[in-house]
Amino acid sequence: MAVLPLLITLLSIIFFSSSPLAKAAQYSVLSYGAMPDGKTDSTKAFAAAWSQACASTQPATISVPKGSFALGQVRFQGPCKNNAILVRIDGTLVAPSDYGVLGRAQNWLIFEHVNGVTISGGTLDGQGAGLWSCKNSGKDCPSGATSLEFSNSNNIAITGLASLNSQMFHIVINACQDVNVQGVRVSAAGDSPNTDGIHVQSSTGVTILNSRIGTGDDCVSIGPGTSNLWIENVACGPGHGISIGSLGKDSQEAGVQNVTVKTTTFTGTENGVRIKTWGRPSNGFARNILFQHAVMTNVQNPIVIDQNYCPGEKGCPGQVSGVKISDVTYQDIHGSSATELAVKFDCSKTNPCSGITLEDVKLTYNNQPAEASCSNAGGVASGVVQPTSCL
Repeated sequence: MAVLPLLITLLSIIFFSSSPLAKAAQYSVLSYGAMPDGKTDSTKAFAAAWSQACASTQPATISVPKGSFALGQVRFQGPCKNNAILVRIDGTLVAPSDYGVLGRAQNWLIFEHVNGVTISGGTLDGQGAGLWSCKNSGKDCPSGATSLEFSNSNNIAITGLASLNSQMFHIVINACQDVNVQGVRVSAAGDSPNTDGIHVQSSTGVTILNSRIGTGDDCVSIGPGTSNLWIENVACGPGHGISIGSLGKDSQEAGVQNVTVKTTTFTGTENGVRIKTWGRPSNGFARNILFQHAVMTNVQNPIVIDQNYCPGEKGCPGQVSGVKISDVTYQDIHGSSATELAVKFDCSKTNPCSGITLEDVKLTYNNQPAEASCSNAGGVASGVVQPTSCL
């Protein structure tokens, strides 16, 4: 009769001994010489801690305690011997104040070819103001570094992270699968150039939840090759809105499909929900897009499709966009426009937008009904739609 309790006990021992919580190896960056004084270069210490965690055959935790850690570029390379590495940050990581150090490096912190990495908490301070000043002065400046990038990686989580003053993009998800971004705070000056909050490209199964983004460019930008993207409960402002694009820069380009953007707020932004394509030939597309439950407050272009993007009028004047936009739904979008034209569909002459749906849209300008403009766009409107639909 004692066999069953003994069996249960043995199974419990086996289960708990194999549990990640029971076996996670611990690696503190302090053990490798990192100093939380904001001055001592801790780059090698972080790289060493990663090297140990990546080589571990059991789940691993890299801990970054409270304090300020000065870091140059760190490349967190995989593949690793385990698929469960937690980077727990309680302190602040600080980039070099001299933008020349990282300005041409493309990335400050980059994870490549990893699986099962979670970044939890902490603050990234990109110290980008010097580079922004250089760019805004019209001088010849480096392009700047993205603060955090995940590339060619799977099963990634970024939770509770704050990113401040990135030189360029704050967070980039490139060629990844199954990424969950939650509770992120992004902050940069409203006039800081090219400081996109979160940029997703060539990735599938990305979720962005419960985040607040204020920056000088797109709050979220969605590049070619993105599919099955879910964005929910994101507050945007200042910034350029949530943008699909720009698409169609290349003649051969992967499309964007199955994107949901719901329960968002836009405050004082340049755009609300936007799709933007270059005005030149391309085989790209954007389809099956849902923008739902958005509140606009003093937004210059609340709803916009621009298929004639041609910065500097170089490489595209006189051409038309080859990107095919179809099946885009705008549902329950309301609030105030900072300009009279609140809805603008400026689509391609040769590839008109099709399957556009406006449902329960109410946008005002100076407490009066706003206006809408359609060019080469087809679709339907239902429910209360204000401004009056031009589809």
